[in-house]
Amino acid sequence: MIRFLLRFLGLLLLATAFVFLIYDGTKSIANQQIVYLPVSELWADIDQHSLNTVQDWFRQRALWAWNPYMRTILDLPSWAVLAIVSAILVILGRKKKKLIGYARD
Repeated sequence: MIRFLLRFLGLLLLATAFVFLIYDGTKSIANQQIVYLPVSELWADIDQHSLNTVQDWFRQRALWAWNPYMRTILDLPSWAVLAIVSAILVILGRKKKKLIGYARD
């Protein structure tokens, strides 16, 4: 059941990433320059309060990770981050390979 849930969420996020890729592509064609929706703007559109809470937490407890890592992740295109997260979920939800020549209990 957990594998099914992980695969389902992974495929749902992959479809969402594809939608954002098409959205950014059409905006880029219309503007004649590369335009993308960063994760920070998408997160702010969904829930600004939680974004501010996470930013404050990183600034207070993990300042070493805020500038080089979290700001970089928040500035990436939203479709790329969603695609990476979905790939991880699909890999975690895949079925185990059968072992050849060994008995499995």
